[in-house]
Parts: sequence; C-alpha cells; structure tokens
Amino acid sequence: MNSQFTVTFLGTGTSQGVPVIGSDHPVCKSNDPKDKRLRVSVLLQWNNYNYVIDCGPDFRYQMLREGVTHLNGILLTHEHSDHTAGIDDIRPFYFKQGNIPFYAHKRVFKSLHDRFAYIFEIENKYPGAPTLDEIEIDKDTSFIISEKKVTPIEAMHHTLPVLGFYIDGFTYLTDVKTIAEEEVEKIKDTKVLVVNALREKEHYSHFNLEEALAFIEKINPERAYLTHISHLMGFHEEASKQLPDNVFMAYDTLKITI
Repeated sequence: MNSQFTVTFLGTGTSQGVPVIGSDHPVCKSNDPKDKRLRVSVLLQWNNYNYVIDCGPDFRYQMLREGVTHLNGILLTHEHSDHTAGIDDIRPFYFKQGNIPFYAHKRVFKSLHDRFAYIFEIENKYPGAPTLDEIEIDKDTSFIISEKKVTPIEAMHHTLPVLGFYIDGFTYLTDVKTIAEEEVEKIKDTKVLVVNALREKEHYSHFNLEEALAFIEKINPERAYLTHISHLMGFHEEASKQLPDNVFMAYDTLKITI
C-alpha cells in the first residue's frame, strides 16, 4: 500500500557547493540562507523509515541538521565524490544498527572498493570501519525498499550512465545531460519531478536552465523542483521569479510532501 512520504532537500548545490571556496562572486557572498547550498542529496521519510539518495561530503552535517537517528538505506546515483565521499560518516548508524544497505550499480561499487578499500577489506579489517550491504541495481529492474517500489531511471552525465529513481509518482534525477526515450517513458506519470539545472549557460555534462525547463515541460508534472544549482544561476530570489508557475528552485532544508 502506498503512503505519503516527505522529501527533504539535504543539499541542492554542485560539486563545489555554494559558496565556492575563495570566490568573490556576489552569490557566494549572499546573506540569504537559500543561497547557501551543500552538495546535492535528499532524505526520503515515511512510516518511520529513513532513506537518503547520495552520500556526499556534507553527509555528516546534513544528518545532524535534520536530526536523523536511524537510517534504513542509501541509494546512490553514481560514483562521483560529491555523491559518495561521505560514506565513512555512516559509522554512527553502523555502530547502532549494523550493516547499512547501499543500493548502487555494480560499476559504482567497484569504484567504492578502489577508493574506500579499508571499508571493504575482508581480512584484517580495521574494527572501526563500517560495513555496507551491497545491493546491486540497474536500469532494467525495479526493487523494493520498506514496502515501496523503486524504478531506476538511467540518464547520461556526459558519457557516464547515472541512475535516477521513481517512487510513487516522485522522480529524482540529478547530473543529467541526456536521457533516452525509453527511460523517459518510465516517468511519464510523474507528479513531482526533481531535476538538475546547473546554470543558464550550456554545460557539457549537466542540464542548463533551458534544458531543464524543456525536460520538465516534456514530462509535465504537477510540480517540479530544480537542484544541483551553481552560484552562476544567480541569486535564489531573483532566479525563482523567472520560472513557470509549477517550477521551483529547491533550497537546502526545503521539505515537500509527495
């Protein structure tokens, strides 16, 4: 049985976050909290279940800020550091709960084994290292998390395949530049769409604003939210005024109900 769930935007920024270290750009010096963007991630909550999509370098602070005390699993879109570098900070959950389920493509797990070898060590593993339950997923097979069906959606991040997720009329896509028509078909009945929009100027591996808005128009959801936003998009308040009535600039800590 489907039940309502809450989506909290843990982070809505790019790989560098906003403000960017050392930048004199006006947005990076903004006093508006909505112009402060941690690395991109969302928290999904229903019936006392907590799932996070992506586990970037701001994961520890994001969990503390939202008061998350238990974690049922983490879904990974792809292996880039702004989506995976916080993996070691699952330790408090691991110490309390045991192994933490991770859902990711086989290629992503291979990358994590290379980069976090101490976590995946079998012999002589350091006692303080966390342990992941590796659950391999791909674009062709749906899976269940705590009574909800998840359909993976493949998109291309330049030449790298990444996965988005469709759950109960909610679609989450980030780091998308192109997406095949057969994948679009999976999300045609989306009611709430979250999609990346890096900036106004075109980019080689991300939707710019024009591309994101065209994709939203194609899917035609009731509501859409832009994420993975760089400082080059401009001030949150000003950029928001330029959007269609059903499209919103997401910001860190924003909560929506699906």
